[in-house]
Amino acid sequence: MFTGRIASLSRYVALLFTILVSPPAQLSAATFGPPPNAPLSLEKLSRIDAFLNDQVARGEIPGAIVLIQRHGKPVYFKWFGKRDVDAGIDMTKDAIFPLHSLTKTITSFAAMMLVDRGKIRLDDPVAKYIPSFAGMKVGVERKDDSGKVVLDLVPLSRPVTIEDLLLHTSGITYGFYGPRGLVKAAYDGIYLGDFDNAGFAERIAKVPLAEQPRTLWDYGHSIDVLGRVIEVASGQSLYAFEKTELFDPLGMPTTKFFLTDPGERTRYAQPLRKDRHIERNSLDVTRWESGGGGLVTTIADFARYGQMLLNGGALDGKTYLSPNTFAAMTTDHVGPGSGVARNYFYYPGDGFGFGYGFGVRTDPGNAVPPPPGSPGEIKWDGATGAYLVVDRAQDMFFVVLQNAPSGRLHVQVNVKKLIYDAFEK
Repeated sequence: MFTGRIASLSRYVALLFTILVSPPAQLSAATFGPPPNAPLSLEKLSRIDAFLNDQVARGEIPGAIVLIQRHGKPVYFKWFGKRDVDAGIDMTKDAIFPLHSLTKTITSFAAMMLVDRGKIRLDDPVAKYIPSFAGMKVGVERKDDSGKVVLDLVPLSRPVTIEDLLLHTSGITYGFYGPRGLVKAAYDGIYLGDFDNAGFAERIAKVPLAEQPRTLWDYGHSIDVLGRVIEVASGQSLYAFEKTELFDPLGMPTTKFFLTDPGERTRYAQPLRKDRHIERNSLDVTRWESGGGGLVTTIADFARYGQMLLNGGALDGKTYLSPNTFAAMTTDHVGPGSGVARNYFYYPGDGFGFGYGFGVRTDPGNAVPPPPGSPGEIKWDGATGAYLVVDRAQDMFFVVLQNAPSGRLHVQVNVKKLIYDAFEK
């Protein structure tokens, strides 16, 4: 489920490294992004067609769906390529795609609903809901007298909190990227097997943290653990809570962790053969409802979610998050003065901070010209290419759905550029 990030990780990391070591740009927030209510050229948006048809023809991706919605209505909605290349099945608008890490935004949103209701607090220790977390330690490598690398387990400077899980500052990491030290090795394959969220949380509680809480943005299994917190606080399984509180009221019937209906299984968008190296997918039914990467969806379902986010946490007269809580969720909490460091693997990227589950655009970034986008936009993506950008300054969101681990980043970067290039200056 998670190692799909590896295929394009080296290119992504090289890009991030260039960004992070560059001198800060001397630009204010007012100098980037399209002007408010800028006209969007449908003719220029048609360049997306040529780009994606070329990616399909080259065998870089099997297919994709792109939806751009502005002022509550689709302005661009097209699908390309094949739903299943080997079977020769064309892409369909009802194709079902894995969200992978875009799942994290939904789990984070669900957790913030419980914060809104007073069921959990951001400063609650995780151990309040998962007692075994009270015994967690940080792994620190050193060389012993013989020169052998050994791992010391040192106490936490303070407990891991719910907010740490939301911000990826818990010290919980992934085992499949970054330097192959002893801490990373402890996480190797931790997500393999058949277990539920309670069992997975206990697995995490037995491994060392990679660093002290609230010291580094470190992408990992934090949101999987958050899924277990939701279960304990709500008294329901993660899916039951999300289905009752989000998916059913929003009208998202095909957003789920596992596909058991034969008709839905046939609509699953298959990756190219070169990309069939992900250990888990939603056709393999297990007990684990991974809040960090397990959901699938359709474009129709995800458009409902995107519009609700664009509206600030409300849709069709129903409020899912209060304005204050939604504002907190979409505000950067890891920027200057937060004490949170950024390293080579800071995935939000150039010009972005991080809120409770989303990358948040805070500034133009270091590149000249700045990467496309608007101040305050929120975004995230997943290992197979699912990608969401919500731009409230333009009253617009767009979604890219694809199942193309190795080709995803090139598609995401170029589709976003083509969209913002289509705004009339």
